Amino acid sequence: MAYDVARVRGLIPALGDGWVHLDAAAGMQPPENVVSAVSGAFRRPRSAPGAPFAASRHTADVEHAARCAVADLVGGDPRGVVLGPGPAVLLARLADAVADTWVSGDEVVLSRLDDAANVLPWLRAAHRRDIAVRWAEIEIESCELPAWQFDELLTGATRVVAVTAASGQVGTRVDVAGVAARTRSAGALLVVDACAAAAYGPVRLDDLGADVVALDAAAWGGPHLGALVFRTPALLDRLTNCSLDPTARGPRRLEVGPHSTPQLAGLVASVDHLAGLDDAATGTRTERLHASLEALHAYQDRLLDELLLDLVGAGATVLGSAPDRIPALALTHAVKAAELAEHLADRGICVVPDPGEQGVLAHLGTAEVGGVLRVGLGHYTTPAETRALAAALASL
Repeated sequence: MAYDVARVRGLIPALGDGWVHLDAAAGMQPPENVVSAVSGAFRRPRSAPGAPFAASRHTADVEHAARCAVADLVGGDPRGVVLGPGPAVLLARLADAVADTWVSGDEVVLSRLDDAANVLPWLRAAHRRDIAVRWAEIEIESCELPAWQFDELLTGATRVVAVTAASGQVGTRVDVAGVAARTRSAGALLVVDACAAAAYGPVRLDDLGADVVALDAAAWGGPHLGALVFRTPALLDRLTNCSLDPTARGPRRLEVGPHSTPQLAGLVASVDHLAGLDDAATGTRTERLHASLEALHAYQDRLLDELLLDLVGAGATVLGSAPDRIPALALTHAVKAAELAEHLADRGICVVPDPGEQGVLAHLGTAEVGGVLRVGLGHYTTPAETRALAAALASL
């Protein structure tokens, strides 16, 4: 069945404001079931888990449901799901914990394509431990990250490889499975930032070959929560304990303090929303997630192809030309990004101006040309909205 974008739009109350929301780079608009789940949880009695009364049991049930929902999304084990306030915080905790095992002569491999959240924590940890950092470079014109270069980057001293599944800045997808095969040969830990990729199509731990996957619920319309999913849950007990509880086991070793139950309820609802994007999908939640995200992927691929052609005709330059990408674009124009965003806002179009001072945008030197405009399609974006963007740019 064809992806029914009109039905999906009807599930998202924020879209009634009359604006064209192409600002998914800042997170997608939340559906009604997420809003209701969060507000409903605030109305219930709350307590800490572990006590023998209803409010405490409910808190424990919601936390378990959140771990199961995240595990279903990526084909993981709930016992390997770490929950927290955002992927940047969780990746920083992970880097600190992993770095405690490093010794002189060890190395880490990072990528020029990655966002700061999966680069800076490892850089800081390497600096503290005086560990060498090797860089996987991008092809400047296409913004692709060739997997073959990891043959030379990885050595017997490599302890961690951190790479993105898809860039949230320029949209390039990465051959993570190719990187994973090389990483396994080196005996290193592969940490994959799937925050952007998971919002636009199926992401499976087995397919990626990752040891740890980072997720951001806000990227697909959930609350501002992050998760780390470990392929092997037992690995968590070998990491330094970051918890306030010195006896913590499993995921709690990387979780500091109690969770927000309403936020966790919203996380569960957001994964259920993803599973229902295709109302013809049936089976378990995992099966419905796969079918719905495949339908979304096919719809947005067509939408993105049309948008790329329209943007060229409108005088914009899209960074990168990778054939395999998510619908997240960075573009430049004769008009500087901040002024361009104002021009589009005057026409009811929301996009995100970026000064280009971090991540791959900094590597490409976009700050020197006044930054870029970041355009992100949502699950609810229509062809009429993308055409409105191109028309507004062409009017300049």
